[in-house]
Amino acid sequence: MNKDQAKGHGKEAKGKVEELAGKATGDKSTEYKGKAEKHAGKAQAKYGDIKSDAKKKTK
Repeated sequence: MNKDQAKGHGKEAKGKVEELAGKATGDKSTEYKGKAEKHAGKAQAKYGDIKSDAKKKTK
């Protein structure tokens, strides 16, 4: 696992927690910020996956 994958999964988890906290409190702003961070984390993790695959193919 490379650093982009690790950071991405971390952001994804943090975003999910923030999203659920927003839903629980009825705070739409927090909920949407959480969703945005979750999706950003997914994108970063996917970038890490692609980077890892490319590195494997060049070996």
